[in-house]
Amino acid sequence: MDFATLIGLVIGFGAIALAGYVGGSDPHIIFGRWDAFVLIVGGSAGATITGFPWRTFASGVTNGFKTVFTEVDFHEREVISTLVSFAEKARREGLLALENEAAAIEDDFMRQGIQLVIDGRDTEIIRKVLETEVSYVQERGNKAEQVFSSMGGYSPTLGIIGTVLGLIGMLRGLAAASASSNVTGSIGVATAQAFVATFFGIMMANLLWLPMASRIKERYGQLLLVREIMIEGILAIQAGDNPRLLEEKLLAFLDPRDRELGVSEGGGVSEGSLSASGA
Repeated sequence: MDFATLIGLVIGFGAIALAGYVGGSDPHIIFGRWDAFVLIVGGSAGATITGFPWRTFASGVTNGFKTVFTEVDFHEREVISTLVSFAEKARREGLLALENEAAAIEDDFMRQGIQLVIDGRDTEIIRKVLETEVSYVQERGNKAEQVFSSMGGYSPTLGIIGTVLGLIGMLRGLAAASASSNVTGSIGVATAQAFVATFFGIMMANLLWLPMASRIKERYGQLLLVREIMIEGILAIQAGDNPRLLEEKLLAFLDPRDRELGVSEGGGVSEGSLSASGA
């Protein structure tokens, strides 16, 4: 579980709830209008389903929530350390010596690449296979991001629609309200209730859907970076590159501050870092 996501949601929605109470407004008007909430969520989902095939929408929502709420540490330096240790062993004992190491790798992508090298596949074939896998992961991430971005775009518009419907109902009841002894109060409450839909629409877009889309984009960007490091490392192992030169080449993918930390000798790939293939 990614507690940073939960903390962000609690702070965001908590601030909204606190503002509703401290601001002097009637909390029942805001948080009691569940019909407005249903309009925003249901309407945004319906509009998004209309814009995407059902399979794309369903997989986007599933992968999106899983990506947002699952904490993953990709450990790029440990991946580099593992590839460097593989290169050292391959230069000393040959590519076939990596058979046992390949079987122990938990990440499907890296294991597949090392196995292709052991099997003696052509460089272009290996690159094509791995880049095709990367393209699939990238496409899956893009679809999930687009689904959540679309819901974030539709929510404020649905909120305006809900407000318009509320104002129409208020105007229709204006004649009846005029007979009441508290016309001003009745109109004020009705107007406030009408704008609750706009409130929910803007809130859902800016505290939920759009931040989630940003998190999905960032997470898949990290995953793609790790995949690029693996591809370059696997092809360098096949080419028999010098392990030290390979280490410098792969460290170039990292932020300069991370490069200064260096890579420990003979490090392994942790379970948490390479189980991200299903992200």
